[in-house]
Amino acid sequence: MKKPVLKESALEIVGRVAVITLGRDDVRNALTGTCLVEDLLDTLEWANTTEEISVLVLTGAGSAFSSGGNVRDMGKKSGIFSGSVLQIQDQYRRGIQRIPLAMEAAEVPIIAAMNGPAIGAGFDLACMCDLRLASRTAVMGETFLNFGITPGDGGAWFLQRLIGYQRAAELTLTGRIITASEALNFGIVLEVTEPDQLLNRALELANQIASKPPRAVRLTKRLLKHAQRGSLSDFLDLCACFQGMAHHTDDHAEAIKAFVEKRQGIYSGT
Repeated sequence: MKKPVLKESALEIVGRVAVITLGRDDVRNALTGTCLVEDLLDTLEWANTTEEISVLVLTGAGSAFSSGGNVRDMGKKSGIFSGSVLQIQDQYRRGIQRIPLAMEAAEVPIIAAMNGPAIGAGFDLACMCDLRLASRTAVMGETFLNFGITPGDGGAWFLQRLIGYQRAAELTLTGRIITASEALNFGIVLEVTEPDQLLNRALELANQIASKPPRAVRLTKRLLKHAQRGSLSDFLDLCACFQGMAHHTDDHAEAIKAFVEKRQGIYSGT
């Protein structure tokens, strides 16, 4: 599939790694009132259907990862926040709620490189990723209640699966902002880096994953997601099917040969 032309974000390919940078620093990469939702959806669809891509890194341009919903638009009741109850719910369903569905359906691992504040829906976006790295200067929070609204994009679903119900309830019901170091202690982020090292570390981790057999990476990512739902017996059946697929790939044979010869495998994705 042809690389998408994004409206307000930048998409760069580095080997088997794609990096999408949200590009609306003027509104701290707000997800409402911008084209960032469409950019994310187009990128996820492209990554799913582009076998040359093994990992996606998501970060923000400027000072913020994402501020979530545009508070000024909330105050003016414009955009997604305007209209009747029926209209607002429909705008959520056809707008920002497409992100969690697309993120959950992503076939490649996604690494969030949280370069700055990740607030509200921006924090939820990071929680939808498979791995999260944060700059030492990043802060984050499930802040919906501070504005008299509820998490409308699935945040209450993702956060408790990430850190357990009690801690997720505390963060969601207090709406408090936490630091990167606190997020590390809670298990929300995998690592905290200096600001100038964040993207390099994200790319290092992405390339480590991307160095593995490409089809096996995608199958394993799908298994990790399937493991979060359904019964063990159904999951084991799926594991057996995926294992059968993997055993019949050229890359499996190459991986065994590379192991015996004590060298890095050279994988074709077949």
